[in-house]
Amino acid sequence: MNAVIKKEMRLSALLLTYLFIGFAFMTLLPGYPILCAAFFITLGIFQSFQSAREANDIVYSALLPIAKKDVVKGKYLFVMLIELCGFIVMAALTFARMTVFKDFAVYRQNALMNANLFYLGTVLLIFGLFNAFFVGGFFRTAYKLGRPFITHIIVTFLVILFAEALHHFPGLEALNAFGFDHFMLQISLLLTGALLFCALTYLSYKKACADFEKIDL
Repeated sequence: MNAVIKKEMRLSALLLTYLFIGFAFMTLLPGYPILCAAFFITLGIFQSFQSAREANDIVYSALLPIAKKDVVKGKYLFVMLIELCGFIVMAALTFARMTVFKDFAVYRQNALMNANLFYLGTVLLIFGLFNAFFVGGFFRTAYKLGRPFITHIIVTFLVILFAEALHHFPGLEALNAFGFDHFMLQISLLLTGALLFCALTYLSYKKACADFEKIDL
């Protein structure tokens, strides 16, 4: 499996995918829907899938002396590695905004989502949805990318719109907490996002393995 991961990282992945991890720094932007950072990271992953498809990467991988489910596993592990790198950067910057920058006026006067643990939980949800709708959707045919990615775009921006609006409703102001205010609520939301990420990724992986087994390459 290590060889499959190395193949994904060195042969299948575009440099652009790694560069798009840098969009995680959008976490520091005031007056901007910072959840878009998660979308741009998934956009970078999409570019690698598109390039790999044009190079017949799936056929090449299937001809290797490995099981077809290992081809799927390699793609999922590569995707999760990129997502993890982006999430680590976002988490570090979120911690900075929760401590060093928490009282800065430019953030306090921001009407949009604040960088806190609810933000990180929602990022994980977006990554989980990408894995379910795009990566899982890709392996239904192992070729078509457009429909799965369009579905991902629609679902992701509905989540972003919903998450951005929530703290404006009466009684939900705590979702936009600064620093470590409402910490138990915030940590609960982060853990919920993590659980949803794991569930969406695992279930879509199992279905992708079953779908890929049925495809005659």
